[in-house]
Amino acid sequence: MRVLAKDMAEAASARPETEVEAAGWVHRIRDMGGISFVILRDRSGLLQLVLGEGALKPELTLESVVRVRGLPSLNEKAPGGAELKAASLEILSRAEPDLPYQVNGDPAKTGLEAILDNRPLSLRNPRISSIFKVQDTIIGAFAAYLRERGFTGIKSSKLTAGTTEGGTNLFQVDYFDRKLYLAQSPQLYKEALVAGGLERVFEIGPVYRAEKHDTPRHINEYVSLDVEMAFIESELELIELEKGLLAHIFDEVARKNAADLEAWGASVPAAAAVAGAPTVSYEAALKLANEEQAHGRGGASRIFDINPEAERLLCEWAAREHGIDLIFVNAFPRRYRPFYTYPLGGEGASGALTMSFDALFRGLEITSGSRRLHDYGAFLEALPKFGLKAENMAGYAQILRYGCPPHGGFAIGCERLTQKILGLANVKEASLFPRDRRRVEP
Repeated sequence: MRVLAKDMAEAASARPETEVEAAGWVHRIRDMGGISFVILRDRSGLLQLVLGEGALKPELTLESVVRVRGLPSLNEKAPGGAELKAASLEILSRAEPDLPYQVNGDPAKTGLEAILDNRPLSLRNPRISSIFKVQDTIIGAFAAYLRERGFTGIKSSKLTAGTTEGGTNLFQVDYFDRKLYLAQSPQLYKEALVAGGLERVFEIGPVYRAEKHDTPRHINEYVSLDVEMAFIESELELIELEKGLLAHIFDEVARKNAADLEAWGASVPAAAAVAGAPTVSYEAALKLANEEQAHGRGGASRIFDINPEAERLLCEWAAREHGIDLIFVNAFPRRYRPFYTYPLGGEGASGALTMSFDALFRGLEITSGSRRLHDYGAFLEALPKFGLKAENMAGYAQILRYGCPPHGGFAIGCERLTQKILGLANVKEASLFPRDRRRVEP
């Protein structure tokens, strides 16, 4: 029977005289002459193999896939506290010796481009693969928390005839005899299902932004964790929902991924700290950011918008004053938000502010959300103010025309959240196969 590396100590304690089988990739080889040590790697971790004289095969190479049978024994100096004294070793698939990437090396000493160019190999590195174990927990915890609160998971089309946001940052796709676009958000579909009676929905899926960025915080395809819910009064209800959601995600990561966090020297905030994260208005946030800068915590230039420098300063302020580097900024000016964002003061209000918010975590925006327009008349009135025409928004109009409850939602960038939890330098590190202006493979 096959035993995983993480379970070998238990097998050695429970049945030390029973032969077991292990299988995986050759991580390291150390030939001591009369005796050899091979470190085997499987999905659970590392296992030390002990080979007697003459048992080390000359054709064995790093990253070869092997199957080993032998007796387990405890050894506190070995990885996981146990080793396997090999009686037989079978090479299932020999790896060529000219590896283009050092799988057993320190990824911090390898350039990001080399890591991404050799992604199928770099993912074998335990530290790099730990990123995606954490990300899997994030996704699972996100869905579980919302399902427990009456949300229904959905999967919407990624091919659209246009955009709900009226933007131009769309990838065009040839679709038989017409042009379609890759969706930059499931916004239309989320709202359609809320109006259709489901009331609470979420989606975990890819979105696409044809933006010509080249920064450590942007990729052109990413996983969006989307939420939409009906019968809300303001964006403050959404902020409270996200606080609970983030607290649950952090708790699950701490519980399930302690070793992965340790590999990156990372930690997650406690639930009580998340609950105490401050909410400040856009105008107050600008004032705070400039005050932080005036005290020598930022650059010399005055801050006129919630830009990356402001995001960093605001999170540092929140960490110092509230014990957590998480802050929610709300009441954004209408000029910074899509046409469907609900205005402060109610539908039809002439106010310049909106029921919208961003969540900033460890110096980076991870979430954008708002309450939406739900009245058909207010929707038609808003369109021309944003240079939009009703005939080009027929799908959206149909959602609102036949009765739609007050609603709103938000989206969390999964890769950005992963990046900030682990302290990664670049969001591309948190994408399995990142896509940017130049990278379209592997």
